[in-house]
Amino acid sequence: MSFALDVAWELDVPSMVLWGCSAAALMADMRLSELHQRGYLPLKDESWLTNGHLAKTVIGWIPGMPPMSLGEMSSFVRTTNPEDFGLRFSIREAEGCTKAGALIINTFDNLEADVLEALRAEYPRIYTIGPLGNHQHLDGNVATDDDSSSSGLSLWKQDTGCLEWLDTQKPSSVVYANFGSITVLTVDQLAEFAWGLAASGHPFLWSVRDNLVPGAKAGLGSLPPEFVAATAGRCCLTTWCPQEQVLRHTAVGCFLTHNGWNSTCESVAAGVPMVCWPGFADQYTNCKYVCQVWGVGLRLDDEVTREQVAGHVRQAMDSEEMRRSARGWKAKAKAAAAPGGSSYENLQSMVTALASFSSEYM
Repeated sequence: MSFALDVAWELDVPSMVLWGCSAAALMADMRLSELHQRGYLPLKDESWLTNGHLAKTVIGWIPGMPPMSLGEMSSFVRTTNPEDFGLRFSIREAEGCTKAGALIINTFDNLEADVLEALRAEYPRIYTIGPLGNHQHLDGNVATDDDSSSSGLSLWKQDTGCLEWLDTQKPSSVVYANFGSITVLTVDQLAEFAWGLAASGHPFLWSVRDNLVPGAKAGLGSLPPEFVAATAGRCCLTTWCPQEQVLRHTAVGCFLTHNGWNSTCESVAAGVPMVCWPGFADQYTNCKYVCQVWGVGLRLDDEVTREQVAGHVRQAMDSEEMRRSARGWKAKAKAAAAPGGSSYENLQSMVTALASFSSEYM
């Protein structure tokens, strides 16, 4: 919504931008224009989408970021059209952030230390205040895992009955699957995920929203009937659920996710390993960090198969190394949001800055 910054500038009103994705995604999007200038974009022809070009082309010159394949940058690089709307929009919005007096990012300093250092060299006024959910879990001066403070800000009706089902499961035994609010699947993809979860051997909680499969029977009705019968008694199916509370539940041991940034942050904060299937915008960059930088996830192929779903879920559930990494990041996220932590102090500084703006314009 960077058009608002032009209005603020014209009216001489101070401005801040809340960037809804990661610091790495912001840095990557800020370099999309340079990728175009260097000839990486647009792609030469449609064959470059499937011939391995996206995976083999490595970008190693973006400040603060590890070498990234072109396919790990953003879904919007997947175009042969130099006037592609998604690509142009991403470039404009990322560059528009530089017009703001400050950037607010839902991350914490330890999580993206290198890229934040590089960003701050260019834009010194950055407030890292994440994971945002952790600020709701402060009991006095102590960060907790208590779910009673959940704000319930979902725009959709949440099925809290799944929490009662989780209460009946053993610790770290359940796979939680949710592809967010905008990802869509084909009927075949839905079936592969369904039978993959069934074959994993673990109980699972799956949120299948009503429009997950466009044109099919709504929500849970789009699942294969034989799958529902075969998994009865060891799964909980719902159309939407209170995700943060689910991820913080002791029964959850793995998260099958699309890697949207909110979901990724919530999983990191809860200390839950991930099985990743990115498909849109910054999700590819988030997946890169989850799997190769933070060591808390495994990536599924774009062409999803039930065999790989089952294998990756079992590996994520059984990997002590991955669990140990996830616990470490959880502790760091909790410390960041606690008094004296980087996110806590940055939030206080941000509020102070806002207050100074208010007094100036009263």
